[in-house]
Amino acid sequence: MPGGRLTQQERQQIALGLADGLAYAEIARRLDRPTSTITREVMRNGGPTAYRADLAHRATERRAHRRRQAAPRERQAPEQAHGRDAEAVREYEEVFTTLLMQQGLPKMMARVLTCLFTTDAGSVTASELVQRLQVSPASVSKAVAFLENQGLVCRERDERRRERYRVDDDVWYKSMVAAARSNAELARTARQGVGILGAETPAAVRLENIARFLDFVGESITRAAEQAREVLHTKPATTSDGTSAPSPDRG
Repeated sequence: MPGGRLTQQERQQIALGLADGLAYAEIARRLDRPTSTITREVMRNGGPTAYRADLAHRATERRAHRRRQAAPRERQAPEQAHGRDAEAVREYEEVFTTLLMQQGLPKMMARVLTCLFTTDAGSVTASELVQRLQVSPASVSKAVAFLENQGLVCRERDERRRERYRVDDDVWYKSMVAAARSNAELARTARQGVGILGAETPAAVRLENIARFLDFVGESITRAAEQAREVLHTKPATTSDGTSAPSPDRG
């Protein structure tokens, strides 16, 4: 699998693949590149609907030029804990950020959330976010306010009375419950249409089927989230080779 930067020809192939409706994984397979490389390339250059090969190539050249100019002034990256590969960590953070952006989060909010998810301390201060992300305090403040409003992060005070931000361990549980509630609301709205359009009409039958489907999915999500909630607060068991063992099935 080739490494290094994408060429202009590869970017043209990416653009053609997107125009043909190909998935990132299929485009990556055809170019013999990691899927994460294609995902990151597209998301940082306008997304799947606005990606343009020539614009993406010029933007990459500009970023590389800025990095070369800034390199002498940059401080050395802090040493990674636990013997981690700093470059691998950076690549992983980019992939995670890109996936959060695909879920609808703005870029800065996604970067902050990724930082919180990947910190061993479990929480960070505003100044730590500014230093780690190399952004302005105002950008951090705006991102944290947005994430807090969405219920994705919370604030706390440490022993030095500094304000710290952390991800609620229950954020994924809350997200699933919120999705179930949204499904329930959609189901109720669909059923309102049944009475308005006439119960025996094709349109009403379609809406009733939608409501039944959403009811089933919503109830399943809620039940599964309740059963699995404790997983968010337990340390995974490990196998003899050090990898996480799969969770046992729940009845």
